[in-house]
Amino acid sequence: MPTANDGVMIILSSPSGAGKTTLVRMLSQQPNFEISVSHTTRQPRKNEIQNKDYYFVNEIEFKRLIKNEEFLEYAKVFNNLYGTTRTPVIDKLNKGKNVLFDIDWQGADQIKNKKLDYKLITFYILPPSKNVLFERLSDRHMDDKSLVEERMNQFSRDVLHWINYDYVVINDELNNCFKKISNLIDAEINNGSKDYDIEFIRKHVEKLTF
Repeated sequence: MPTANDGVMIILSSPSGAGKTTLVRMLSQQPNFEISVSHTTRQPRKNEIQNKDYYFVNEIEFKRLIKNEEFLEYAKVFNNLYGTTRTPVIDKLNKGKNVLFDIDWQGADQIKNKKLDYKLITFYILPPSKNVLFERLSDRHMDDKSLVEERMNQFSRDVLHWINYDYVVINDELNNCFKKISNLIDAEINNGSKDYDIEFIRKHVEKLTF
């Protein structure tokens, strides 16, 4: 049974290219924070390490895990499957570790709907502008312009899910974004005051979707 000494679940989601994976890694450097490592059927990117960045598996193994109901959440994103297995997450939380999730809005919705007895804080990360997002995606996928176009088209749909998150943070400058998220997590855990302007975020989303 969950207790007051249990860890907290912290979800970071974002449209592709907005920086959630980098922010999750930065947060994981803090004491008592650990990343939940997802399973995926996609191919590793350059510099990604098996069992550290992801558990890279084939579709047969992924579907076996679905059939055995081992996933806390799973989703199909850009034709690849991603999922978080339940047991490692619960073990970490019961040991008092704060667990970080680098997942999209579909996975976030599934975890929220599970209504687990652990505190959950959700963040949605947005780029400062569409132009900046396009530059970031172009740098990541230099050899595939069609992939950049696909991600930009998906952005217009993904951004609409911001309203379902506890906090939306703009990743204009990485260290400032990291500090803002860290301060909000600290305020949530310790019942402190929160520096958060929902109207500012609403106007920013309007600019991104105009």
